[in-house]
Amino acid sequence: MTLPTKITVIGAGSASFGENTLSAIMRSQKLKGSALALVDRNAESLDIVQRLANRLNREWDSQFTIAAHTNHIDALEGSHFVVNAIEVGARENLWKRDFEITLKYGVRQPYAENGGPGGFAHAARNIGPIMQIARDMEQACPDAWFVNFTNPMIRICDAVNRHSKIKTVGLCHQIYAGYVMVGVALAKDLGIEIPEGLTGVHAAVDQHPLQHRVREQIVPLVDIRAAGLNHFTWILSMHDKRTGEDLYPLFKKRFFQLDGMFEPLTRDMFAAFGLFPVPGDTHLCEYLPWMSDSQTKPWERYNIRLYDWDLFEAVRGFQLDRLNEMANGNATVEALLETDSEGALEMIENVAGAGTHYHLAANLPNVGQIGNLPYGSTVETPVHVNGAGIHPVHIGKLPEPIAELCRREILVAQLCVDSVVEGNREKALQSLLLDPVITDVDVAQKILNDYLTEYKEYLPTFWK
Repeated sequence: MTLPTKITVIGAGSASFGENTLSAIMRSQKLKGSALALVDRNAESLDIVQRLANRLNREWDSQFTIAAHTNHIDALEGSHFVVNAIEVGARENLWKRDFEITLKYGVRQPYAENGGPGGFAHAARNIGPIMQIARDMEQACPDAWFVNFTNPMIRICDAVNRHSKIKTVGLCHQIYAGYVMVGVALAKDLGIEIPEGLTGVHAAVDQHPLQHRVREQIVPLVDIRAAGLNHFTWILSMHDKRTGEDLYPLFKKRFFQLDGMFEPLTRDMFAAFGLFPVPGDTHLCEYLPWMSDSQTKPWERYNIRLYDWDLFEAVRGFQLDRLNEMANGNATVEALLETDSEGALEMIENVAGAGTHYHLAANLPNVGQIGNLPYGSTVETPVHVNGAGIHPVHIGKLPEPIAELCRREILVAQLCVDSVVEGNREKALQSLLLDPVITDVDVAQKILNDYLTEYKEYLPTFWK
């Protein structure tokens, strides 16, 4: 059975989208004959991905109707799903600036992507264009699902959830960082081979393939249930899929037998709070109030690695060049037969085709699935997907100390979102003052002023 469905992808020119989500969607037998609208403001990148899509359409007999647009408004009419993967500006360059600006005032951010002042700036740049997409969806395709990949996930989903009528789900692969760490700890018990050179779950070009090899072995063996906020979830249970055995006690014993320099911040949080945090040190550090002290320099103790902005910018260019070679017919597309859509395909196939699917982690408004986090806030839990939509799994309450850490981040995120939507500088300052990275009122004001001035072209609501 095929499901004639219209899928619009905004930010389609990104190399990671072209390799993963596009190829996964076009391999789908259930979506054969559907319509695919590719949208990207960068006409050159869009051209590469469109030509690649046309090649896959021919060689895989996908029977898609494919169109490309540089403006999303031309693509939305009749869409059932709108997949969003946009990033405003040159991603790595702006992220690096987010980090550097705060250094002037003695604030050394742990990572500067999704939390801290960098999380504020990152979200603020993306919220405007994404809210315009949501408002245009309200007119052109009000019943469509908005499937979001753009970070900071909590803030982007919160903006669409609370400031539009569009149904939104946020997807992220970070749950697999938890799986990799569980795999490393239980390797001997479960017969998992740990590749030489694996040092952790941080984002590094040399580590990704090693992490993936562990992930491939552990996921079929262990069921992990985690909940909390995106990049700030906590493992509630883990069981052996073959026997049903509760693996948490053994995992706890084995994890503390590992080298103390393997994800040391995660180790300390596990010891202190009794639940294992999923994301790994480089994401976890952004939401904790003990990671930015200029006197004790905890980033040195925990070996928190910064994102390698220059390297990843080069890798992005290399990936696009490779896609271009595929699009031109000069390179094989065989590798695209094994790609993972990171959840987009599962959402689309099962909602459109009234299937049944359990997904390990997705971001939805809290309607009670986490009992002690604010109603309506964006939370991450497992979900069930079927023809009626995407439904969160009820997990009850988080331990109260963990819930308190999450509640603080929720309020920081919501103040950030409201400040950008309203152009409200007072709420923007409050968002920074509540952020665990900031410890001084005057410094918060100076950072805010610098960010608003530096990124003025991206933040029109603050300059009305």
